[in-house]
This record gives sequence, C-alpha cells and structure tokens, in this order.
Amino acid sequence: MTPGALPMTVPADGLPARVRIHEVGARDGLQNERATVPVEVKAEFIRRLADAGLTTIEATSFVHPKWVPQLADAEELFPRVRDLPADLPVLVPNERGLDRALALGARRIAVFASATESFAKANLNRTVDEALAMFEPVVGRAKAEGGHVRGYLSMCFGDPWEGPVPVPQVVRVCQALLDMGCDELSLGDTIGVATPGHVTALLSALTAGGVPVDALGVHFHDTYGQALANTLAALQHGVTTVDASAGGLGGCPYAKSATGNLATEDLVWMLRGLGIDTGVDLGRLTATSVWLAGHLGRPSPSRTVRALSHKEQ
Repeated sequence: MTPGALPMTVPADGLPARVRIHEVGARDGLQNERATVPVEVKAEFIRRLADAGLTTIEATSFVHPKWVPQLADAEELFPRVRDLPADLPVLVPNERGLDRALALGARRIAVFASATESFAKANLNRTVDEALAMFEPVVGRAKAEGGHVRGYLSMCFGDPWEGPVPVPQVVRVCQALLDMGCDELSLGDTIGVATPGHVTALLSALTAGGVPVDALGVHFHDTYGQALANTLAALQHGVTTVDASAGGLGGCPYAKSATGNLATEDLVWMLRGLGIDTGVDLGRLTATSVWLAGHLGRPSPSRTVRALSHKEQ
C-alpha cells in the first residue's frame, strides 16, 4: 500500500457506483507473446487473478492453433480453471470452435467481428457481412445451450488500412450482433487511436440507434496514452463494463500497430480514486503481474505495477 493509503478517494458526479472489469490478460494478453507460456503458468495466472477479486476472466480461445499458436493448449487449460469462482469466457471463431468449448463445459462464449472490411479480411478472411453470417449459428447454438454470448467488435475508432471509421458503420454492425442474440458487446479501439470526444460520439449514436448502454463494454488500447481518458468518457456515458489486461499485456496479432491493452492496475487505481467499487484487491493484482513479468522475462508496462512494486522488475 502506498503511504497514506493513496489514492485519496474523491468522487465525481455522474459516474457509476460499481464497474465490472472484464479481465483479458490470460487470453488477449498472452496470445501476443512470442515465447510459449506453459499451460501451468497460464492456469496459475488465472487462479491468481480470481484470488485478486476479478470475477470475469477471459480464459482462452478455441481457434485453430495455426492462427494463434500461443492458445493451442485450450483443451488442456480450460479444465484446470473451470471450477474457479469466476466467469470464464472463451473466444470461438466458428461452430467447430463452439463444439470444442461446449464439450469442456464452457458456457460463456465470445465471437469477434470487425467494423471494417479490411480487418475482417485480415482477421477472418471474410467480408463483414460474411463474418456476421458465420457467427449467427454460433450465437444461436450457444444461446440454446443456456450460454451467455459476448460480441467483440474490432476497429470501432480507426483502422490501420482504412483510417477513420464512420460512426454509422460501427452502429450497423453492433445492431446486427445484438439482433442475432449477443448479450453484450465490447467496443474495441484495436489500434488505440480513440479520443474522448470520439468515444462520446459513438456511444451517443449507439444509444440513439437503440443499443442499450448496459449491453456495452469498452476495450481500449493505450497506443497513444488515451485509454484511461477514453474509459472515463465511457463511464460518464453510463458504461459499467471495462475490459483491461493485468500488467498491460497484449496487442493484436493481425494489427501490428496495436500495442498493449489498458492495464488493469492502472484502471483500478483510477476507479479507486473516484470511489468506484471494483471488488479487486490492488495489492494482490499487482503481485500477480510482477509474478507473471518474472515468467515472461521483462517488466510490466503498467505504470501502477511499477510504482507499487517499488523497483524495476
């Protein structure tokens, strides 16, 4: 704990009382690592995240190992963690991936769509509409099995090939994902180019388009140092689900300009200062990221981890 139990709590008007952190470090973070992370380390990472109070921890992805070799151990990993006291969503790209996930007892499923044609081609080798058509039976079957489905939407604020992404284009794909049965959506700033005014404009357009704010989460990358500012703008609009990655791990293997996700510790520090409850023990979370950094052989990029660990790792 820092001297004087910092940060001092100073609430601000118009913010939620509680935020649910959707922890993505074990999936979005580790999938971008060059070196293979042993399954035992991944499982222990997830256990430590749960012990720190995180209640939603994205565990892995049931994609073909050829595309994301770092997550080729999904069948081995998931049984090791599925009984933890946390929701453990998994990504599935298609019905085959869904079959693999359901066979292991996964009931929180995520599909990953794109707001732009270029990224849909790079990530899924399909057009935006072809990808949506592929996801429709996946979502339908997952819901029929009593599952909860999250729809990720990449490139909501900018695309490395296409540049600015028109707000109505994003709204259209969001509406399509909700119409097919997704329970929640995660708005991805995949290359980290969003700014607070843009975030507010998109959220306002989604509200006007009939998308309920309680179905939305935000997923910001900190490429240009804007992730916390963008998160605050989303909270001011009423969003209460924020994606973050322990230690700031992650990027995107299909968008090389994408750097790390918003660090969970940095997010918790800000929310604690605002008096917003997360249920997360910041000390335990920081210790977990320091532990993982030791396994990865490099320091955590999270400023809060570095400050609270009182040393260069």
